[in-house]
Amino acid sequence: MTMTMADKGTQHHESDQPTPEQVRRGRRTAFLLFALGFGPMIVATIMFYTGWLNPAGHTNNGTLVQPVVPVQALHLQTEAGEPVEARFGPDKVDPQWLLMVVAGECGSDCQELLYLARQVNIALGKNANRVSRAAALGSVPSDLSAKWSREYSLMERLAPAEGATPAWPTGVNPAREPRILLVDPFGNVMMHYGSEHSGKDMLEDLKHLLKLSQIG
Repeated sequence: MTMTMADKGTQHHESDQPTPEQVRRGRRTAFLLFALGFGPMIVATIMFYTGWLNPAGHTNNGTLVQPVVPVQALHLQTEAGEPVEARFGPDKVDPQWLLMVVAGECGSDCQELLYLARQVNIALGKNANRVSRAAALGSVPSDLSAKWSREYSLMERLAPAEGATPAWPTGVNPAREPRILLVDPFGNVMMHYGSEHSGKDMLEDLKHLLKLSQIG
């Protein structure tokens, strides 16, 4: 039987379609890549909250946010107008942890937390680049503004998106009390700190999380 050009074209087109086995193999490969990349992060979070597989157990020093709050609920953006949540998630390359100082008027307590976040970040040494810093402040006194570029050049300034009101986690009210929020690489606000915590408290928590997780 003579095969027409149309038949040949149809046969060629059909051969380009993946077989069911190829589709299944592709899905398995995609799942494996995701598990290898983000499995450690998921396991680390579970281990941190439960102490699972940690013989000595681990008591966090910061106040846990339960349930965790997605950072997009805060409706914060950079000075360039980029939503802060855009830098988190499983589709990002090397997403970082984030220490975020939040306050209404940045008085002495707020400034102590700014200093604390900076020093803890530096104290992480070789892991310092796995954590970034930001501040969402209602108002900043002139003396702090004058020295910001010198002392806090690596601390990004954030502000609520126009017309939006941040939905702060339970127990966090920046207008009443400044806090440091810890955001994981998935974009979850998972813990917060205040004047009752020391730099050692924060450093211990961060070192533990970074040790467990290879993501962020």
